[in-house]
Amino acid sequence: MKKIKTLRPAMTVLALGLGLGLGLFQGTLHAADYPAAQAITVVVPFSAGGGADNAARIIAKALGEVSGQTVVVDNKAGASGAIGAALVARAKADGYTVLYDASSFAINPALRKLPYDPAKDFIAVSQAISVPNILVAAPSSPYNSLADFMNAARQKPGRLTYASYGPGSLAQMATELLKADARFDAVHVPYKGGAPAIVDVMGGQVDVYFANAASSINYVKGGKLKALAVSSAKRMPDLPDVPTVAESGIKGFEVTEWNGFFLPAGTAPDTVQKLQDLVQKALALPATRASLEKLGLTPVGSSSAAFTGFVAAERKRWDAVVKANGITVQ
Repeated sequence: MKKIKTLRPAMTVLALGLGLGLGLFQGTLHAADYPAAQAITVVVPFSAGGGADNAARIIAKALGEVSGQTVVVDNKAGASGAIGAALVARAKADGYTVLYDASSFAINPALRKLPYDPAKDFIAVSQAISVPNILVAAPSSPYNSLADFMNAARQKPGRLTYASYGPGSLAQMATELLKADARFDAVHVPYKGGAPAIVDVMGGQVDVYFANAASSINYVKGGKLKALAVSSAKRMPDLPDVPTVAESGIKGFEVTEWNGFFLPAGTAPDTVQKLQDLVQKALALPATRASLEKLGLTPVGSSSAAFTGFVAAERKRWDAVVKANGITVQ
């Protein structure tokens, strides 16, 4: 089995820990009362400042508006989302501790022995957004296109590097899929979140990074990052001059990241339905849609049933990619 080469980042970037202490609500709450006068905690299992965190904060603000309740975001980063997911899996199934996860939720089972069962310990509530990834490099990078980078990687196998926001993240999976399809080699440099990865790519410590559009598009527009390609099937409206990976010569390549809401298994069906409805109402607010679309994100707001089927299909897809390419995490 092929083993993916991995380096550790040369510099350590301090994450913004947002330990948000919450007072306990006194009294018994029932599904019919949800949401009552108690704060809803949205656990984001990634670092502050990354793509999922940026989107979660926009949607959490809107959830507060449509529910009339306090909604707070609590970052619990680590293990490509597994640490935060485990926390929610053990939480009380009352609707007040919610997981806002990303594609890693469907990737982790193929790579790690998890302290939870994604299929049995969670209820998929609603897909919130879909988002392309942008392959970015430093402004000073010698690579001005995906073809430039791939050709250099073929000429110097194992010497070029790519960042991810953690082992097993979609950023790693997308790049490994690209490596396999385009037949080049590059060394994986995992970070504890998207924000520190972007910092090192800007500084040229790492060559490229498949960055979530939410965390990178403003840097691209501001000239602090160079966009080589986008992972979606079509070009992004806000970056019309940046070609897709498929246009760059890798036919059929498409990787779109997603974010969505999950509740612990055992949550009452009425509560699941109410949270689904709140998410859909929040995403329908014009200001919310505008804020998300400004970051290159597409609001979705699917039903619980549709999201459940979607996540199951994503698990099958990435399990096949992991097995076909011999991908492991350390």
